[in-house]
Amino acid sequence: EKLFNGLQPYLDGMTYDAFVDLSDDTKQTGLMQSDKVSPTIADDIKQASVWAVLGSLIVVFLYILFRFKRWQYSLGAVVAVFHDVLIVLGIFSLTYKFMPFNMEINQAFIAAILTVIGYSLNDTVVVFDRIREFFNEHTGWKFDRVVNQSLSSTLSRTLNTSLTTLVVLLAIFIFGGDSIRGFMFALIVGVIVGTYSSLFIATPIMYDTVSKLDDKKK
Repeated sequence: EKLFNGLQPYLDGMTYDAFVDLSDDTKQTGLMQSDKVSPTIADDIKQASVWAVLGSLIVVFLYILFRFKRWQYSLGAVVAVFHDVLIVLGIFSLTYKFMPFNMEINQAFIAAILTVIGYSLNDTVVVFDRIREFFNEHTGWKFDRVVNQSLSSTLSRTLNTSLTTLVVLLAIFIFGGDSIRGFMFALIVGVIVGTYSSLFIATPIMYDTVSKLDDKKK
């Protein structure tokens, strides 16, 4: 009604019923389309998104546990992935007011979060695989040396993979349409965060929990 009253000078005497009539496909003036997202639908999307992220974290924990046979690896991977999600959400919350593109947290954003989880997990598994490989090859080394050498040997691979991915993401972000810039921004932040979290969060947490457990056994 407010829209109808405000546009009165331009409607050439159109009635309110004709203005809101959506069944007339031929009309050139008036309300052409109407969409409504109810709070119930919004709550369903929010709940489904939360369960999607939590479910992925649980599956990550079980996958790492099954693959490496130690819960400390799972703990490090899940904490790193949770950190990645938290940082991406935080940056979106801090920058959405002044960014020149749409940063709505919608289903595309949740897809970006899940993609970031997968990317970060891949980096983490590569590091953990190298730790297990060195641990079996160099049985005389102390565990801290095994971890340090594993991180050093995977560093170039991790950086090369991340930089290559960032080149592609930046190209899409700069030259792509406005509708996907928010999605690409989330992926760019996630790739940067996921790169350092696998090196500086997942592995140290795994090492600390293993060392404390060994000290307690001694």
